Amino acid sequence: MKLINKLEILADAAKYDVSCASSGSSRQQLAGGIGNTVNCGICHSWSDDGRCISLLKILFTNYCIYDCVYCVNRVSNDRPRVSFTPAEIAELTINFYRRNYIEGLFLSSAVLKSPDYTMELLLQTVKKLREEERFNGYIHLKAIPGADYSLITRAGLYADRMSVNIELPSKRSLHLLAPQKDPAQIINPMKQIRAGIKSNSEERKRFSKTPRFVPAGQSTQLIIGASPEPDYHILRLSEGLYNNFNLRRIYYSAYVPVGDNPNLPQLTRPPLLREHRLYQADWLLRFYGFKADELLDQRNPNFNTHLDPKANWALNHLDLFPVEINQADYQVLLRVPGIGVKSAQRILAARRTGKITYFDLKKFGTALKRARYFITCQGKYYGGIPLREDLIKDRLTVGRGLDPERQQLSLFTDNNFNPDPSKEIEEILLLKGGTPG
Repeated sequence: MKLINKLEILADAAKYDVSCASSGSSRQQLAGGIGNTVNCGICHSWSDDGRCISLLKILFTNYCIYDCVYCVNRVSNDRPRVSFTPAEIAELTINFYRRNYIEGLFLSSAVLKSPDYTMELLLQTVKKLREEERFNGYIHLKAIPGADYSLITRAGLYADRMSVNIELPSKRSLHLLAPQKDPAQIINPMKQIRAGIKSNSEERKRFSKTPRFVPAGQSTQLIIGASPEPDYHILRLSEGLYNNFNLRRIYYSAYVPVGDNPNLPQLTRPPLLREHRLYQADWLLRFYGFKADELLDQRNPNFNTHLDPKANWALNHLDLFPVEINQADYQVLLRVPGIGVKSAQRILAARRTGKITYFDLKKFGTALKRARYFITCQGKYYGGIPLREDLIKDRLTVGRGLDPERQQLSLFTDNNFNPDPSKEIEEILLLKGGTPG
């Protein structure tokens, strides 16, 4: 098969893996090397200065020994099967880079023959790019669950970021939808990569020329909507992963219907709104000091479709509001809907030189259409309505969520599913190591 035909098939097969963004890493410039990755990062999105930064995102192969019912590349699915060779991927990457099409490579793979065999091919590919082609750009590489860790370790010396996809958020769902996969084979490589990054960091403090190991850290992906776990379960799992594995990012991928298996939900479209709410909540965990148990609980296990998680939390804790902009500390400001990290920092900086007025806030990037209901400025409340949950909620949700196509519908009617994630987190996440997040 021609290389262009392989590229069409394997690039299309890679679109279901969303964990391809990165904060980037710094690599020492090599004499005669090509490509560059800098601290501002390479990501599959828009950068802060408006640039669209792109990666060549492909699978090494879509041949797979597993029959995961939610995956388009499952062995039982009738579709064209192809594989690259390490030389072909190196050729594509270098040629695309020279033409300024890409700034890095995102390389994943289905499991061909065995995890070790597949990981060996991926290792050969990144080694060829770094040592033979002198490519110094960004590489995000998938670690294949079940592969020998020596192969993963060697690959980590060539890759900037590695990821092991958990995909399903509970052991129960994994056994139901991907019975050939072992949770331990997914979690153990994540533990080993975490330990390798920590060990490499300590060694570099003593020996500055020690080669970097996965300098941009590791990430993972969770599929949303293919299994019945509520948002609370998923968020608790994410919190535990951040706390115990030092992940850079967790990516949430709305399940795209790819089959009619009776164990899969009968969806007409991916649950994109639910995915969006989880990303918003994930941001609150990472940068705003929130805990999963503050945002959801067993009585309310799913996010409100019409309100972002932060606004929903604020409405449930109106006894803490309004806060005085000229007195509240940083952590309190971060909990005000409409005030982000940058605007909170600007408010603190401006307060050093004098009192802030309500009309100053817009200059700091504050979203006053939300924040006005939760703040006072120099003792004055600018909400325009009483501080009541029903009234504020009505203002915040006006014009939103009225289209039933956007609503987050209940995907399952399994009343026997236990919404308490603590037991599942211990079984899946920790596997005899660490404590729940």
